[in-house]
Amino acid sequence: MSQFGPLNNSMEGNSPMDSAARIDLHLHSTCSDGVYSPREVVRRAADAGMVAIALADHDNIDGIDAAQDEGRKLGIQVLSGVELSSQWQSYHDIHLLGYDFDHHDPVFQQELKEFQDFRSSRNRQIIDRVNLKLVDEGRGLLDADEVRRQAGGTIGRPHIARALLDAGHVTSNDEAFERYLVPCNVAKRYFPLDRAIALIHRCGGVAVLAHPPYITRSQFELEQLVKLFATFDLDGLEAYNNGATLEDIDWTIRLARKYGLIVTGGSDFHGTEGSEVEIGTGFGRLSIPYSCVEEVLAVKRKHFARGAGG
Repeated sequence: MSQFGPLNNSMEGNSPMDSAARIDLHLHSTCSDGVYSPREVVRRAADAGMVAIALADHDNIDGIDAAQDEGRKLGIQVLSGVELSSQWQSYHDIHLLGYDFDHHDPVFQQELKEFQDFRSSRNRQIIDRVNLKLVDEGRGLLDADEVRRQAGGTIGRPHIARALLDAGHVTSNDEAFERYLVPCNVAKRYFPLDRAIALIHRCGGVAVLAHPPYITRSQFELEQLVKLFATFDLDGLEAYNNGATLEDIDWTIRLARKYGLIVTGGSDFHGTEGSEVEIGTGFGRLSIPYSCVEEVLAVKRKHFARGAGG
């Protein structure tokens, strides 16, 4: 993979876009575990001043068409996106972002359908376990069908937490997880990391490691993983993320450049009540340059040229 130039927090000199242009390539909707519909996420991104975004729901691409349609209406660039639940050896729950892929690819859709079927079964089992605990406490039960209706799509644990809040069983999202969702959890299923990268590439996408500090806080371990994942044709690192300090961001940018990877960024916005995460700013320290979008598109062009060249 070809090297890219240094990426600074300032966009000046990096993009034809105005230096005040802001983006967010990591947003969630009701199609996974977000609070707002895909169209509402785009509207909120517009209100927040974003010029480009990506809807990157967990293991779900159902909201992309609606988000892109709304983006066209509002004049916002909306990249196709997804966040795949992956693992590698003892590192569980590694999140891999896919960008600018063909979300109508039938093989990709089938892979995600199988994953969603498992997730649906998993979350119903979690609700069953939560209800057993509620029975022991003499509390009213949750209605799984109502939780699904309120979710407007695939049920995630945040939707179950919302149901517990609405029923008055807890007073906060954190309490819902601590008292019910953590002790009643059912193990997740994951894509092997190399297979997840290949799946994104198969439908023409760009594969980026999401919020690297959540994988490990050890910079030595993280570099060894990135070095390995680069051999699987990983394309980039999400340097601008909510798990990183400003020093972490700078270090991750240098790490990406060392291994010829691009840099992206996003807030990981879910819209959860009480969360400090805002679109485009995360916890208030993120400022993501439009050049991140340009790097994604540059890799996309390179993949296409390589494929066309046979």
